[in-house]
Amino acid sequence: MKPAEAVPTEAKPAEAKPALTRASAPAKPATRPIEDPAPRSSWPIAQRYYPTEVSVRPDLEVGSIIIVSDKFFLYHIIAPGKAMRYGVAVGRDELKFRGTAVVARKVRWPTWTPTPDMIKRNPNAYEKYKEGMPGGLTNPLGARAMYLYQDGKDTAIRIHGTTEPSSIGHAVSNGCLRMVNDHVIALFDQVPVGTRVTVY
Repeated sequence: MKPAEAVPTEAKPAEAKPALTRASAPAKPATRPIEDPAPRSSWPIAQRYYPTEVSVRPDLEVGSIIIVSDKFFLYHIIAPGKAMRYGVAVGRDELKFRGTAVVARKVRWPTWTPTPDMIKRNPNAYEKYKEGMPGGLTNPLGARAMYLYQDGKDTAIRIHGTTEPSSIGHAVSNGCLRMVNDHVIALFDQVPVGTRVTVY
């Protein structure tokens, strides 16, 4: 199969079904915020990036994840011909990850440590975090992280939450795939270790 043929071709569903909406916001913020993301009413993203069930090619591997970087969409294939589509932020052009990997680790409220390359590119921003930042509401990895490996080796690429939801739909990261915290929590709960991830 040629790479281009693996990219989902969405049929136009009779009615797109947002899986999470602003109406589902809690009445007030959680009293223990380390266990919950920011209230759902605070999504500063275009509606096209809301989680939506869409029709895709029926031959795509059920359970797999496909990311189409230039469209800023992540597809989780949930059944033959069906996927949940989420908006993502992707790496800047020179840092964009492409290829196939597997989810080798899953972490709730992950710690974050900038890579040596990140520190080299921007020491003023990243040097102070070289020993790592504990998980929490101000951590750049957000509420959840799925760690992508190739041939048993860490790629340093993650599918993770974000403290900057307005970045969804843009090529702004250091290579990782960012999602709104609510969305990455929903995906995290559906994706087992070993899931195949293909990024175009």
